[in-house]
Amino acid sequence: MAFSTADVIPLTQARSTLSELVEQVKAGAEKIITKNGESYVALIDSARLDYYHQLERERVHLLLIDEASQGLDDVAAGKVKDARSALTALKNRRAAKAGN
Repeated sequence: MAFSTADVIPLTQARSTLSELVEQVKAGAEKIITKNGESYVALIDSARLDYYHQLERERVHLLLIDEASQGLDDVAAGKVKDARSALTALKNRRAAKAGN
């Protein structure tokens, strides 16, 4: 969503016009509240925030599916290591770094 200059509100102004801003947000606008001239917080509808969180969860799930798929491809290609030896090698590397 693109923001216009009307969507960027200084905190002092937001304090005095909060009811009006809330009505604009409920009508579909998103507001950026600034403090000392810099972006500080956003004012968005709670349903839209829930939707954004749902999208983020879906994105995380897609990333996990991609990683699982890559892992299965690695197994099919024989790119595997014994877990015990891999952990031992990792511990040895960490110990060597700590010793330096």
